[in-house]
Amino acid sequence: MRRIAAITVKKRLIAVFLLIALYFLIMVGRLAYVQLISSAEILEKAEELWSRDIPLYAERGKILDRNGEVLVDNQLAPTLAVVPRQIENPEDVAKKLADIIPISEEKALEHLTKVASVEIIHPEGRKLTEEQATEIRMLNEPGVYLAQDSKRSYPHDEQLAHVLGFTGIDNQGLMGLEASYDDQLSGDSGALSFFSDAKGRRLNQLSNRYSPPEDGQHLSLTIDAEIQSIVERELDIAEAKYDPDGALAIVMDPNNGEILAMSSRPTFHPSEYQSVSPEVYNRNLPVFSTYEPGSTFKIVTLASALEENLIDLDKDTYYDSGHVKVAGARIRCWHSGGHGSQSYLEVVQNSCNPGFVNLGQMLGEEKLFSYIREFGFGEKTGIDLQGESKGILFSEDQIGPVEVATSAFGQGVSVTPIQQITAVAAAINGGYLYEPYVVKGLIDPVTGEETESREPTLKKRVIGEEASSEVRRALETVVAKGTGRGAYLDGYRVGGKTGTAQKVGPNGRYLENNHIVSFIGFAPADDPQYLVYIAVDNPKNTVQFGGVVSSPIGGKVLADVLSVKGVEKRDGGLEKEYQWTEPPLVEVPGLVGEEVNDIRNFLYDLRLDVHGEGDTIISQSPEPGEKVESGSTIRVYLGESD
Repeated sequence: MRRIAAITVKKRLIAVFLLIALYFLIMVGRLAYVQLISSAEILEKAEELWSRDIPLYAERGKILDRNGEVLVDNQLAPTLAVVPRQIENPEDVAKKLADIIPISEEKALEHLTKVASVEIIHPEGRKLTEEQATEIRMLNEPGVYLAQDSKRSYPHDEQLAHVLGFTGIDNQGLMGLEASYDDQLSGDSGALSFFSDAKGRRLNQLSNRYSPPEDGQHLSLTIDAEIQSIVERELDIAEAKYDPDGALAIVMDPNNGEILAMSSRPTFHPSEYQSVSPEVYNRNLPVFSTYEPGSTFKIVTLASALEENLIDLDKDTYYDSGHVKVAGARIRCWHSGGHGSQSYLEVVQNSCNPGFVNLGQMLGEEKLFSYIREFGFGEKTGIDLQGESKGILFSEDQIGPVEVATSAFGQGVSVTPIQQITAVAAAINGGYLYEPYVVKGLIDPVTGEETESREPTLKKRVIGEEASSEVRRALETVVAKGTGRGAYLDGYRVGGKTGTAQKVGPNGRYLENNHIVSFIGFAPADDPQYLVYIAVDNPKNTVQFGGVVSSPIGGKVLADVLSVKGVEKRDGGLEKEYQWTEPPLVEVPGLVGEEVNDIRNFLYDLRLDVHGEGDTIISQSPEPGEKVESGSTIRVYLGESD
């Protein structure tokens, strides 16, 4: 019995020993697993409990013009963040903060006593000014922090506002390019992390961690800031002079579809968009608005007829009696009594509606509307901007003789300005229809290298070079001898076409004395580099004609663009044909080397603005040979003769 009992005890001891050994093996295994495999995960969870993260917001990518000039920048604007458990006297701190930022003591106290590891004071503590940030730093209160943040700044103020768009308080893009390219511009936020115990007390024995933010990419545009400034200035002048319901301008490179400038009126400041109606900032008129184009649409009819070899501009003629009857409808010419017998070149110069009705009839319904669609009307151009409309064309079952006639001179169809300028670009560049665009590419903010780039997109060819060359020639005569004389520039060859379109009211009828007057022009006429479209909606206190209001604006834009871009004047253009109401230009004589007292006696048509000391003129502006209006001032500088 004792032997059996001893064996039993021994077995029990072995079992206990094995269990103890197994326990230790499990513990060692668990310890090894924790130390070698799960340590990172456990440490991460522990750090999550101990750490407090102060956000460091990424700097949004800049928006640049084609030459690298900054159109949209960033300005330091810190955000107020608090760690409630570190606040020693919440009531006192709330009172101090209420004196610095626009927040009540009660609301500030709610933030300071909230159960949260880190609390952002939103919105009152967002985008602080430099003065506010300095005052908060001077408080030197435990638990009160300034998080790195920025806000958008606009070196050119309202310029290009509808295209650029704006951002919200969280730097998210809300409109325009800011919204369309929000992912590329935004970047990724970082953080400054410190450690604290369960009571929120900072653990100074543990080092802070810094996770740097990754800034967004820069956006490079086709826009030229110099040209944009010229356009903005001229629209400001037009707005002040005519008090229109609206106005717009586009400048395009007709050879590739790049938009060089774009603007709308009324406008707004992107940082103050909340102060204007959404109808103002949501309507980028060059891509949004649709209206009957009027006579600028005749360029499409002309190009189509020339491509079909239906007319010879010089040899073929048309007799305009002042009206034409189509299916019982009487379509009048704007010129009372008509223009009589004209070559088709003169039909274009005179913007003769019956003459263009005749061209539409020669083309016929199928070909006319086929060309209209080929030039891009009736569908979106595909421009990389929000809110593009596609316009309205007659459906096939609506088209009859009257619709063919009216469409030929730009009435009854509805188009957008971007469609119009894109189509005319194709008519004058050899027939190539390009997709318009404003974004050239993306640039790395650190290296400055281009990460993405866009090349021009050729959609199709709609007419040949021969027809395009004839279109350019005809439109040059419009500016020299026809309705576009207001855009004539001495020394430059300019082509263009005016338009005066009635607006349709709510009842579907045309409004009285309420027109959209427009001008589309290009230069140099023999080698177009710049194409300008100007439209003014219901100008007040003036005759509402494109030749009176819009063509002079277009001429001023082209004159300054050609000048700042270094396009030299040259001979070979057409002489301007003056009407009796227009005083002819005076050629500036050479004055250098003359005695100032001698020339005063024979300089009847010009005035002198004299600078310097001496008797002899050593320099002058404008240069000899330039043509200016009678009564213009010539600035001369005096010095001693050699």
